[in-house]
Amino acid sequence: MKNTTFKIFAACFLLVFSISGCQKGELDKNPNAGNANSIVPVSLILNHLTATFIRSEEMPFASSDYIPYKSSQFQVSNYAKYWATNEDTWSYSAHSYDMLKYAIQLEIQATSQVGANSKYAAVAKFFRAYSAIWLSQRVGDIPMSQAGDPQKYPTPVFDKQKDIYKNSLQLLEEANVIMNATIAGIPGAVFDSGDIFGLTNQQWQKLINTYRLRVLISLSKRADDNADLNIKNQVATIIGNATTYPIMIANSDNMVYKFVASNQYPPFATGNDSYNNFQNVGKPVLDITTSTKDPRTYLIASPITSTDVASPDVTSFSNYIGADPGTALATLQNTAGKYSAFNGARYFRSNLGTTAEPFIFIGYPEMCFNIAEAINRGWVPSLSATDAKTWYDKGIAASFSNFGLNVTSNATLTISDAGGKTLGTVNTDNAAFLANVAYNTGNSTTALSQILQQKYIALFMNSGWEAYLNHRRTNLPAFSEGGVGIGTIGGKLPRRWLYPLDEINANNVNYQAAIQSQFGGAEDVFKDIWLVK
Repeated sequence: MKNTTFKIFAACFLLVFSISGCQKGELDKNPNAGNANSIVPVSLILNHLTATFIRSEEMPFASSDYIPYKSSQFQVSNYAKYWATNEDTWSYSAHSYDMLKYAIQLEIQATSQVGANSKYAAVAKFFRAYSAIWLSQRVGDIPMSQAGDPQKYPTPVFDKQKDIYKNSLQLLEEANVIMNATIAGIPGAVFDSGDIFGLTNQQWQKLINTYRLRVLISLSKRADDNADLNIKNQVATIIGNATTYPIMIANSDNMVYKFVASNQYPPFATGNDSYNNFQNVGKPVLDITTSTKDPRTYLIASPITSTDVASPDVTSFSNYIGADPGTALATLQNTAGKYSAFNGARYFRSNLGTTAEPFIFIGYPEMCFNIAEAINRGWVPSLSATDAKTWYDKGIAASFSNFGLNVTSNATLTISDAGGKTLGTVNTDNAAFLANVAYNTGNSTTALSQILQQKYIALFMNSGWEAYLNHRRTNLPAFSEGGVGIGTIGGKLPRRWLYPLDEINANNVNYQAAIQSQFGGAEDVFKDIWLVK
């Protein structure tokens, strides 16, 4: 894992440039703010820009509500006092303007300090694309073409979501071109001391192209009815030309967060380490891992104790049962020992998270499954089902590695309860698991389900909202829906967020036009956006 200890710079207050109508306010009149011609070191801007990845609602340690991991049905609360409810009652989205405004400033400062076509310009283009897609995939149409100049466009128009994706993919292409031209001969050098992830030049280029594959696969529902986006050909080009489009080749290329004393691992950071029994592993997770006899089951969860409190059978997969988030919270609260808690020895023993898997933002295992899915869908004509199997197998192996396991070698694992007390040991049978999940090269529909299930497990408690977004796009794996615990009318799962409240207030005319054109004038979290219609 890369060392991502924060470097706090007092000069950060200078960078208060506003982006959209919702942020203009009085910032452009602040007498303490530096003017547009001020010189700010690119390393300082990069430091803040990379830190914007660490968003309060994305990271599993940032909130006791753990919202993305509940919506992904990885985690289920059984007591509202300590872990809140399991309700998917979404409202206003957060925004990504902070990321965008610093990306713009990185471009401006890089142009004056090191040149318009430097590697910093490439990274700035990546963050421009990332910030636009981050918000658009949540709400739909957003300002993009006019976003970034509050003086010229105080109330920017909303671009169509298709155009946002088209323009973002072009930014990522341009970023890769710049990287090819600027890092030749020094691919292994550290990109910049300001990068909190500590990536090398080439690792940044790999990250850009790996993220581009994520974006392209997220467009699977639009791949056949939007020829001008050229989705399939872009995927085939990236996969088929590793020299021009380097992508991640191992977990060592992952963008990961390393917990430190000032940013402690989840239970320690929240102060809830005494209440581990009040959260359960979700049913979708353990339904998949136990049915396939997946050794990761033993690392993720503790066995149920309702049948034998003193000495539960730690070896039987039938003793690892996930909780259904659709169940009423009052019912879950009165079913102590009937559902698996998180493995205390793994998740609650170290305040630096050294006993748990790393927190990944964008990573190699997900990329492997994205490539397998693209091949499975026929997007790469030169590759076959056998090639899809190869990438599928790589994804499983990479996920196992993040759990501290070697997929080809059995291991002896110590099983604990939620408090970390040792309950026994188990010898894994990796061969049985691999046989159960062997890629079905003869049935593409079954194989696609296998890819998406294993990708879901690889995303366990990682990558923010990515697991939920994949489910929204594919309906796989099956999520609980319809129960009262979901908290919505009929227990329906939401399909989008409402627009950020500050955008609604400051840019209302354009907001109303966007709602009318997309949803007939009524904004609704159960409406589908263009991306997933």
